[in-house]
Amino acid sequence: MFLKNLHWRYATKKMDPGQVVPEEQVAQIVEAVRLAPTSSGLQPFELFVIRSREVREKIQPVAWNQAQITDGSHLLVFAAWDNYTEARIDAVLAQMAAERGGLTPQLKGYYDNLKSAYLTRDPEVNYAHAARQAYIALGFALAAAAELQVDSTPMEGFSAEAVDEILGLKEKGLRSVVLLPLGYRAQEGDWLLTMPKVRKPASAMVTQID
Repeated sequence: MFLKNLHWRYATKKMDPGQVVPEEQVAQIVEAVRLAPTSSGLQPFELFVIRSREVREKIQPVAWNQAQITDGSHLLVFAAWDNYTEARIDAVLAQMAAERGGLTPQLKGYYDNLKSAYLTRDPEVNYAHAARQAYIALGFALAAAAELQVDSTPMEGFSAEAVDEILGLKEKGLRSVVLLPLGYRAQEGDWLLTMPKVRKPASAMVTQID
């Protein structure tokens, strides 16, 4: 069923504005994002779940006027940390220690080494690394939405600076990475709806090394 649903999903071009994704399904998609793996368990991003039509109407013009932003019922914004800091890494370490029986020398040593490596890097390098972790979570969101038969459209076509301004992300030490409207496909007006899914055959992209 999972693979069948992945075949079912596509980057929906026209959503039905009259349909609303149930909150329990949105919560499951959000939980999939929360459970996604990230490098060293840092989870260096935050997720904004935008229901407000007013806010979505502000974002739409800076996202190439893509209709799914307002025709869908929810908009997910993945926003990565703008940099790794000692405080951010220490917060992860503290949670790890609290939930795994205390601060062991091995745990402390691991994150001390991580800070030695990350805190000396250029902030843009760290942001790019954090953004890649957000993309892992985006993949989980896409798969979860497909499993729930909720339509979604990943979007990179937007002004990150403008979205950051609208959502006040700079003040939070965040930068927007990717948008994901959620909704239900319209049965008319979407040129892609009836098109077959086109992907490279496994023989062209998978190398088996035994």
